[in-house]
Amino acid sequence: MATDGEPIIRVENLTAGYGDFVLLKDVSFDVREGEVFGILGGSGCGKSTLMKHIIGLYEPQAGHIYIDNDDIVTAEGAMRQAILRKIGVMYQSGALFGSMTLLENVRLALEEYTDLTNSEIDLIARMKLELVGLESFTGHLPAQISGGMQKRAAIARAMALDPRILFLDEPSAGLDPITSASLDALIRRLADNVDVTFVIVTHELASIFAVMDRVIMLDRRKKGIIAEGNPRRLRDESDDPWVKQFFHREPELAPT
Repeated sequence: MATDGEPIIRVENLTAGYGDFVLLKDVSFDVREGEVFGILGGSGCGKSTLMKHIIGLYEPQAGHIYIDNDDIVTAEGAMRQAILRKIGVMYQSGALFGSMTLLENVRLALEEYTDLTNSEIDLIARMKLELVGLESFTGHLPAQISGGMQKRAAIARAMALDPRILFLDEPSAGLDPITSASLDALIRRLADNVDVTFVIVTHELASIFAVMDRVIMLDRRKKGIIAEGNPRRLRDESDDPWVKQFFHREPELAPT
């Protein structure tokens, strides 16, 4: 588990919201190269919003986000495209194109952003599907495979351009416990064997303990980070009542 690498993502004094509403205020943290990093918290705390700011979909109200030392907030044109090429994203729904086979879905980014030959693109796409255990399903449409397999195919597509960072938004959402555990094992295997950093948005406790090296926990009341570190240590050692409530799956605390 790589937890001592150099920062590949640095978020500095990020403030995010919508109009006059502030969801996150003065948030700062880093993600180290090679680790599996989790963004945790309850519903409405800003987990997915934070991820969408890091990958450049949203513009912050204030602050900076550095991807491999380049600020995605201020970057424009070719510089911004170069930063985005370092990022792969798997959205919660998988977001596969339903009219395309799995192979065609993975091929798409390679066709759009490289000058490789058709046979080279085909080879790389097949290799990515093999990495996630779908080498026998290249000709299937998304509707012809299970939800867990769709998530695997979405990961393969996100890896098509060999990004340095993979963002996974609620990868276990909608999956049964056995399928979720299999997906966790895949993520951990990829993290240990492929040169990539994972950033995962989730609130699934089993997945958190199974795959993550380090996490931050957001809280909507504080509009920011209330805990950071190894998830097992936070579970066992944190004195924060909200952190204890989350990791021990306890009922909502009474308002104070």
